[in-house]
Amino acid sequence: MLRTFYIQGIKEHIPRALWHFLSSPQTHLGLLSVFLLTYLSSASYTISLAAASIFPVVGVLSMKNMWDDYLQHALTTDLMDIRRTYLETKDSCFWVVDTGEEVVGMVAIIPPENPSWWGNARELKRMSVKKEHRGQGLSKALIKTAIQFSRERGYQEVVLGTSMVQRIAQRIYENMGFHKVLQMSPSFLAKLVGVSVYWYYYKIPDTH
Repeated sequence: MLRTFYIQGIKEHIPRALWHFLSSPQTHLGLLSVFLLTYLSSASYTISLAAASIFPVVGVLSMKNMWDDYLQHALTTDLMDIRRTYLETKDSCFWVVDTGEEVVGMVAIIPPENPSWWGNARELKRMSVKKEHRGQGLSKALIKTAIQFSRERGYQEVVLGTSMVQRIAQRIYENMGFHKVLQMSPSFLAKLVGVSVYWYYYKIPDTH
């Protein structure tokens, strides 16, 4: 059930990611470059237009494959065994909001995947809220729960990564005091299609 819920949440972002690719200046420049290079070698408008039309198709397919790879990685790593990864690992946890009939929200906290970057911070992961339940403060409540969990165990920092197309999530994080500290493309393919991951940092306030 949790795996299905997470898949549904991630797939919501794919249309926005595709639109970002198709409307970006980087894509338009690529189209023009393909057209000009083909025309220079063939001297044919027909062949050049055909070659240029293939470019966005390849880009869209590559984008979809990239998101599929991301989901496959999540489903075959931590989400494969939530109990072992989050509930049986020191200072890690996984929270689920359930109405009794369906899952409507989830979030997790775990040691960072790249400790050399973040040191002794905790990483907030797998944040997702069902579309029909957004705007009710559920996302903030889940984030606050994860932060409080980290504070109670002596941690002073929380980090998280989110894709550039998740703008609503970014606003929530920023309104709660997270600061964007890093932008990176997770793979060469992501860089080619213009997709980045934003990394956010939160300093847990000292309560003393």
